[in-house]
Amino acid sequence: MLNVIDYFEKTCEKYKTKTAIICEKEKNTYEELLIKSKTIGSCLKKDVTITKPVMVFMDKGIDTIASFLGILYAGGCYSLINPEFSKERILQIKKALNTNVVLTNSEFYELACSIFKKCTIIDVQKINTSIDEDFINSIKERKIDLDPVYINFTSGSTGVPKGVVVSNRSIVDFINEFTNLFNITDKDIIANQAPFDFDVSVKDIYSSFFKGATLLIIPRKYFSAPSNLIDYIIDNNATTLIWAVSALCLITTFHGLDYKVPTKVNKVIFSGEVMPLKHLKIWMEKLTNATFINVYGPTEITCNCTYHIIDRKRDYQDAIPIGIPFRNERVFLLDDNNKIVLEENVQGEICVSGTCLALGYYNNKTQSNQHFTKNPLNDKYFERIYRTGDYGKYNSDNELLFCGRKDFQIKYMGHRIELEEIDKKIQEQEEIVRSCTLFDQEKERLYTFYIGNIDGKELKIKISNRLPVYMIPSKIIQIKEFPLTKNGKIDRKELLNKLKGDKNGL
Repeated sequence: MLNVIDYFEKTCEKYKTKTAIICEKEKNTYEELLIKSKTIGSCLKKDVTITKPVMVFMDKGIDTIASFLGILYAGGCYSLINPEFSKERILQIKKALNTNVVLTNSEFYELACSIFKKCTIIDVQKINTSIDEDFINSIKERKIDLDPVYINFTSGSTGVPKGVVVSNRSIVDFINEFTNLFNITDKDIIANQAPFDFDVSVKDIYSSFFKGATLLIIPRKYFSAPSNLIDYIIDNNATTLIWAVSALCLITTFHGLDYKVPTKVNKVIFSGEVMPLKHLKIWMEKLTNATFINVYGPTEITCNCTYHIIDRKRDYQDAIPIGIPFRNERVFLLDDNNKIVLEENVQGEICVSGTCLALGYYNNKTQSNQHFTKNPLNDKYFERIYRTGDYGKYNSDNELLFCGRKDFQIKYMGHRIELEEIDKKIQEQEEIVRSCTLFDQEKERLYTFYIGNIDGKELKIKISNRLPVYMIPSKIIQIKEFPLTKNGKIDRKELLNKLKGDKNGL
């Protein structure tokens, strides 16, 4: 099978009456979702051409999924735009996509009309078009596996969003391996945490559709009330959590697992940030029969390129590995001179090649050429690789360890410092729940924010025995909770803004 629609249709044929998606009290069977998707696709036949991007302007929900599939049926590719984005960011994305078709729902229709001038705006809840099977079949006959499925926008180091274009081939290759390796089946109920413009959700959506599992959409409001979140997971019999680290830490930070334990969860797959060991241990103590898996990889390589299945007999005091490559993905380290790194404990940039690589950045040749480059180790033919901008090293078992972002490696007081290394030492203190260290380039000072039951001055004294002087933060600031980005990661920019706005001159 060449594309995601082939897999979706095969599942629909096999599991017609089975629940495909749940979102609070709303449900769709696979047959209902198929009809809804084909209806949307038929409606778009005059507005969409092969590979044309279509903007989806709505919050995550069943209509959003149907819109994604409908766009694929019409031959295009989708790009989810969160209605909570600033108007400036929305217009930047629209300009990058250079498209004029917007799918939305009744909730956001008026807002869409006010933002997307001179565009065709379609309320998917008001479509009454008949399904045009001839049109849909003609599109399927012309599609190839390298046609794009989605375009997800990252923030971009220049402040301008970059649209990562991912093809059918990459998704099919990865999701088949991902679901088989981690035993995701038609018996699973996958609890979706991630926003639909974040690639973690790709694993939720297509793992469900490839295997006939049920996708349980968790509305964002539940993540501000951990007890309600736990109830929602339990009430809907969720078995699988493919979540960002911060989302899992949110529950443990507020002692959600002391309230109730979702005992039917048997797989917890986490990514996005380094998992604090104490939070992982709490989850493992509560879910004694669950498998825990650390996965790593940027958006540009279709979700993940490495994995490590947690061994309950191992202490992981040094670090939790990001592990070994998924099948059909080559992951290697390059030093600053573009030479391969094979030695233990020698740091290099993590690079990836294989079918997993995105097609590039949409309508952005400069950034595509900068990050998707020729493999300097191969002078026989053009082998495309992606340079992640992350540092890694091998341990004695030849497992890959994450050593931090290039962006987070700083030069301070004449020393090269990894900010993650400071947080690792701080989080080893039993009183600390979680911490995040930042570097203010303007003032050239280190700051640490933390959640925990210890005074900042006392914490500073304790870590002074564990860190060299040049790695001791200038200020250690206690907070109640971390601000999170929409993707569930700690919002470092927001923390830095708090510093700059502090009247005491932190």
